[in-house]
Amino acid sequence: MTHLKLTNISKEYGGTTVVQDFNLDVEQGEFVSFLGPSGCGKTTTLRMVAGFEKPTSGTITINGQDITNIAPNQRNVGMIFQAYALFPNMTVAQNIGFGMQIHKESKGAIKERVNEMLALINLEKHANKYPFQLSGGQQQRVALARALANRPQVLLLDEPLSALDAKIRVQLRSEIRAIQKKMGITAIFVTHDQEEALSISDRIVVMYEGRIEQVGTPFEVYNFPNTRFVANFVGSLNTADAEVVDPVKGLLSMDGIHFESAEGTKDRKKGDKIKIAIRPERFGFASEQKKANVVDSTIENITFLGSVVRIQLKIGNTKFNMDTFNNPFLELPKIGAIEQVTCSREAVLVLDE
Repeated sequence: MTHLKLTNISKEYGGTTVVQDFNLDVEQGEFVSFLGPSGCGKTTTLRMVAGFEKPTSGTITINGQDITNIAPNQRNVGMIFQAYALFPNMTVAQNIGFGMQIHKESKGAIKERVNEMLALINLEKHANKYPFQLSGGQQQRVALARALANRPQVLLLDEPLSALDAKIRVQLRSEIRAIQKKMGITAIFVTHDQEEALSISDRIVVMYEGRIEQVGTPFEVYNFPNTRFVANFVGSLNTADAEVVDPVKGLLSMDGIHFESAEGTKDRKKGDKIKIAIRPERFGFASEQKKANVVDSTIENITFLGSVVRIQLKIGNTKFNMDTFNNPFLELPKIGAIEQVTCSREAVLVLDE
């Protein structure tokens, strides 16, 4: 059942459209990430759900109730900001219970809920500390607990981890996801970090220039990008110009070298100029396992990246990257060597503009 629904949402500032024709249905308990570069409209969309911005057109409903024109303090939505926005003169417990106090709940109910939230974020021993006495990760946990204390219908997270260092960011995003699942709350998470979005989302909404480019599971968005932008923005990608040789069989030509694609050519005509894309990890050496596409390549460069070894290939006149997992017994080719590489028909994507 649809829990949060955004219908034909648009937002303009002084004649400039920053969000246009945004449509999205979010299910109860679903974790959805808005992913895109800075300025693509993802935070503006989030702020419209929170009520801090009013849509120029369109409607927003939660559980069938139209909240488009309802004030922020009258819609049951919790929001976590990039800046923790904790009250410096309040203890951890007071910060968590502040919203309930504003709603004039009883002292007993506030104390019980605060203790419940402290246990949820594993900060029971820090209840009487002030924000300046906590680490950045602990402060963000307190902000999460404060947002959840009022039992919001929807939890909104606006790049909440970007101010933290990498290791804490990975740990905290896992904790946020675990808490969201445990509570069964609907959550919208804004990020420009593709790894974050891929690792914790049920679905990802990829945005560009105020529009939705693609909506899908992390698996779908990464492996089957709908547009050239999505393919380039999510993960590493090799792209090349090609020509359709046989649209029925999916036969393509790149620099006179033939590739087969599993889909994307049925609506094309012979001779059509297209753009193809192949993820680096979809290549392998033909000596290891042969797939539908087997082509000659020249080894141009080899880069050690820890768990991954990146091999730069030249196929025809086009350079490609091939990624292979590192292991102590990996036998690498010599630079300048001619090697056959292979990839499946499904690995060769035909991109829309």
